[in-house]
Amino acid sequence: MFDEKKILCGASSYEELFYFNPEFDSLPDAVKDELRIMCVLYTADVGGILRLEFDEKGNLNLTVESKEDDYFFDEIGSVLKIKQIRQEKRDLLENLETYYRVFFLADDLR
Repeated sequence: MFDEKKILCGASSYEELFYFNPEFDSLPDAVKDELRIMCVLYTADVGGILRLEFDEKGNLNLTVESKEDDYFFDEIGSVLKIKQIRQEKRDLLENLETYYRVFFLADDLR
């Protein structure tokens, strides 16, 4: 088992970039595109940094952070947007957790 979280992808409004972990290249292109759109739209709407990361049990967490001096970051909008993403993308997020548990944690379960 590992103690660190494994980042699936993320976007930053500060650097205006999207990151996708190459360890997950086996995901279908449509899923990668949907993740890219979701992350970039989030950061365009509320600012800051959004990361999708798996914990040691295979749960997919949406982690948000912002710079301390970022007065344009919308904390309330962030909470609402994360809630919206969890509702609208529920199937996608659950399927990603299953994928991760099967292909990345399977060795740990044996």
